[in-house]
Amino acid sequence: MPWQIAVGLVVGFVLLGLRVAQEYERAVVFRLGRFAGVRGPGLYWNIPFFEWQTKVDIRTVTVDVEPQETITKDSVTVRVNAVLWYRVANPERAIIAVERYDRATYQVALTTLRNIIGQHDLDEVLRSRDAINTTIKGIVDQLTDPWGIVVEMVEMKDVEIPEAMQRAMAREAEAVREKRARIIKAEAERDSSVKLAEAAAAMAANPAALELRRLQTIAEVGAEHNSTTLLVMPAEFIQAAKAVADRAGVTGKST
Repeated sequence: MPWQIAVGLVVGFVLLGLRVAQEYERAVVFRLGRFAGVRGPGLYWNIPFFEWQTKVDIRTVTVDVEPQETITKDSVTVRVNAVLWYRVANPERAIIAVERYDRATYQVALTTLRNIIGQHDLDEVLRSRDAINTTIKGIVDQLTDPWGIVVEMVEMKDVEIPEAMQRAMAREAEAVREKRARIIKAEAERDSSVKLAEAAAAMAANPAALELRRLQTIAEVGAEHNSTTLLVMPAEFIQAAKAVADRAGVTGKST
């Protein structure tokens, strides 16, 4: 049965080299130490004892960048943490060009985050996160491109500042709000004075309008159910009464 043994050896040799890669995996194959190709997904065959492989996950990887204490451009110590999203676009370069591409990418993101924060003032870090995130992403993506890595996004999650600085910023914000409120109040008083001046000029030009306004005031006071009643006399009556009084005084003095 030599031929049966030979067939069994051949079948065993073939089965020994069969490999399977998932849809999200690629196998970087080396033959006697030299790069032989990228295989997968699905079923493929490696030459037993002559070819070795390293599997690479090409899905997007999410990495939490540990909180980093750094100093801003205006000498404020802040604690920043971020999240990094990247994926392997070229499995060959990710294995051959760099040792442990995942760790290397993480370290690049870490140092870039510290450097970019140090180039901005605290106000810029707090108010311009999107612009800073875009800058960090561009730099990390450029540095990791030779390794076959594509950086999809970098986002700062939180920026912690010293408690004393938080109190100072709260006082500044309160002062800004108070200033705004005073400006709005002053503008309202100015507009009100302008309207009152226009109304006074209109009433002075039309005495009947002044009398109607007085009657309206009496109606408003009565509508409030007050116990006090105001009686408003027309200005002509007051002037006539004053003239009669002046004449009576003059006549009394002459007698």
